[in-house]
Amino acid sequence: MNNKKSIRAKIQTMGGFLTNMVIPNMGAFIAWGLITALFIPTGWLPNEVLGELVDPTIKYLLPLLLAYTGGNLVGGKNGAVMGSLGAMGLIIGSDINQFLGAMIAGPIGGLMMKYIESFYEGKIKAGFEMVITNFTVGILGMFYMIFCFTIIGPILVQLNEAIAVLVDAFVSTGYLFLLSIINEPAKVLFLNNVIDQGIYYPLGMQAAAETGKSIFFMVASNPGPGLGLLLAYSVFGKGVAKKTAPGAIIIHFFGGIHEIYFPYVLMKPVTIIGMILGGMSGIITFQIFDAGLVAGPSPGSIFAYLMLTPPGNFFGVIAGVTVATVVSFLVTSFILKLDKKPEEEIEDENKKFEKSIEQSKDMKKEGAFVIEGNDIDNVSHIAFACDAGLGSSAMGASIFKKRLKEEGIEDIKVKNYRIEEVPDDASFVVVHKNLVDRAKNSIKENKIISIENYLKDEGIDSLVEEIVTSRKG
Repeated sequence: MNNKKSIRAKIQTMGGFLTNMVIPNMGAFIAWGLITALFIPTGWLPNEVLGELVDPTIKYLLPLLLAYTGGNLVGGKNGAVMGSLGAMGLIIGSDINQFLGAMIAGPIGGLMMKYIESFYEGKIKAGFEMVITNFTVGILGMFYMIFCFTIIGPILVQLNEAIAVLVDAFVSTGYLFLLSIINEPAKVLFLNNVIDQGIYYPLGMQAAAETGKSIFFMVASNPGPGLGLLLAYSVFGKGVAKKTAPGAIIIHFFGGIHEIYFPYVLMKPVTIIGMILGGMSGIITFQIFDAGLVAGPSPGSIFAYLMLTPPGNFFGVIAGVTVATVVSFLVTSFILKLDKKPEEEIEDENKKFEKSIEQSKDMKKEGAFVIEGNDIDNVSHIAFACDAGLGSSAMGASIFKKRLKEEGIEDIKVKNYRIEEVPDDASFVVVHKNLVDRAKNSIKENKIISIENYLKDEGIDSLVEEIVTSRKG
C-alpha cells in the first residue's frame, strides 16, 4: 500500500514539474490563442498582416519559453539558457512544433548545468567566476544545440508521428470519449496536471496550429462533470458536503479551480461513475459539433472556455459543457439517493465534528500548545501547498488569511506555494491528504497538516482556533 502511495506521489511530483513549466507561460499561450482566433483567415477579424504573428509565435516563442522555464526550474538561470539552446536546435532541425521537445530539452539542459556547476563550485579563483561560467554555458551550449539539432530532433519527429497516428486512431474511430475512463479517476488523485499540461495541451497546440482549434483542450478540462457533481451534492447531499457544495460550485465553475470538487468524489468514490459518464458525454457532444478551443483554458473556468472559443464553435462548446453537467448530475444524484443513511445520523456526525473543535479550545490551559511537535505560540508563517502552487492552495490561503483577519490577527504570513517550493521557515504546511506522501519528500512531517476540504475542514478549523486561543489567551 505504501509503495502505491509512493508511486502516486512521484507521479504527482512529475505533474507538478510539468505544470510549473507550463503555468508561468499560460499568458503567452492564451495571447497566441487570441491572436489566432482573431486574425487568421477564418477568425473574428481576419487580418493578413497581423496573422503573420501566428506561425513564428507557435514555432519559436512558445517552445523556447517552455524550455527556458524548465531549465530554470532545474538549473537556475544558466540552466534556462542551456535548455533554450537545446530547444532551438530541436526547432531548427524539424518541421513540427516542438512543445514536447522543449519540455524535454529544457530540464535536461538545466540538469547538465546543475551538475557541472556543482563540480567546479568553490574551485574557481576570485574574479574568474563570470568568465568561467559564461564560457562553460557557451561551449557546452553549442554542443548541446548541435546534439539536439542532429540527433534528438529526428528522434522526436518520429515519436511525434507515432503519437499522431495513435491520436488520429482515437479521433477517426470515434473512441476519443474512452479517455474519460483514465482522465476522471486520475484527476481526483491530483494527477490532473500530468494529463492536461503533459499530454493534451501539447497535442492541442499542434492541432490548433493547423486548424485554428483543438478538442484536446477540452478532453480533460471540461468543467461540466464537476459542476454536475456539485449540483447533485447541493440538492441530494447530506451534512457538511451539502452545505459547502454551493460555494464550491462558484469556485469550480466560474473560478476554474477544479481541485475543489475532488474531495466530494473521494468521500464517496462510487460517484466517479458520474464523472466518467459526464466526461464521455461531453467529449461525444464536442465531436458531434466539431467543437474546439484555440488554446488551453487555464484555469478551467467557463469564462476561459468562452474567451478561447473560435467563431462558429460556441454552440458546440456550450452544448458539450451542458450535456456533461446534466449527465454527471443525473448519475451522481441517483447514487446519492441510494444512500439510505438517515439525515439524523449525518447531523450527529456533524455535531461531533463541531464538538471536537470546541474541545480543542479547552485543551489550552497552561503553557505553549503544540501541534505535532510545533510551538503554536511562535507561529509566524503558514503555507498552503498544492500541486502547482496556484488554484486550491491560493484559495485556501486566501480563506485562512481572511479568517485570521476577522479575529484581529494580521502578523502571521499566509501564502500559497507549490509543494516542492515551500520555504523552510514555514511553521505549518497545509496540504490535501492525497498530497501528503508527496509533501513528505520535501517537507518535515511534523509541519504537515492534512485536510480534505479547503472550504470546511476540521484541520483548518482547529488550527485557527488554536492560534486564536494562543494569541488571546
